[in-house]
Parts: sequence; C-alpha cells; structure tokens
Amino acid sequence: MTDTPIRVAFVCVQNAGRSQMSTAYAERERERRGLEADIEILTGGTRPAEHVHNVVIEVMREDGVDLSDRTPRKISTAELESCEYVATMGCSTLELDAASDVDIRDWALADPDGTDLDRVREIRDEIRDRVSALFDEIEQEVPGDA
Repeated sequence: MTDTPIRVAFVCVQNAGRSQMSTAYAERERERRGLEADIEILTGGTRPAEHVHNVVIEVMREDGVDLSDRTPRKISTAELESCEYVATMGCSTLELDAASDVDIRDWALADPDGTDLDRVREIRDEIRDRVSALFDEIEQEVPGDA
C-alpha cells in the first residue's frame, strides 16, 4: 500500500458514455488486483449530461456492469491536476497546465451516443482493453507488500 493513492481520472465532455465505461472497468480492475487502497479513481466531464446514455447502460449490463445508478458530474481542472494519470476519450476540452506532472492519455475513442449496439460493444471492448493495459502500467508503480 502506498502512503498516497495514485489518482487516475477518466474524462470526456458529457461524462455519459466512454468515461463512465472506463471508470467502471477501472473499478473492476482495481478490485480484481487488490489495489483498492492504492488507486483512487475519478471521473467527470466539462459539460456533463443529465444521465448516462441508455445504450451504454445496456452494453455494460451485458458485461455484468450496472451503470444505471451513475450520474454524470463536472470535473475541475484542480481535480485533474491532482492526478497522476488522466485518460481523455477524444473529446475533452480540458486545459491542464503544460508544466504539470500529469500523464495525459488521449484514447480518441468514438462517441457511443446515437450509435448502434454493435458499434457500442466494440467501443466498450476497446475501453476494457485500454483500462487493463493502463492498470498493468500503474501496478508497476505500486510497491509490493515487502
């Protein structure tokens, strides 16, 4: 366990699709790897929607994840600058200080809103793989239980 958790944020404009899927998979990875005390997960958007997109709730339910109780939220620049990693979904309007130590990853994912179920499933699966790969990297920073 680290003294201060590693902060990871998943961000898009509406916080109603890709960033919600990313957050859910990150929570699952964190639990699966036993890193609950080591990693803090944030999510938000610059202009949050009223609710998570229904098509996103549907395809995540197919993979055993319930997003029906999630609410998109606004995220501040200060919150993001407190993170070690920020993954944007390709639509972010964020402006972080170029001098900050935040490792920003732009995943450039297609927007699932208004897309057919098969395409949303492809986006979901890509997100799941990207989150797993990110956690492979982050896990290397977590000291072992020596």
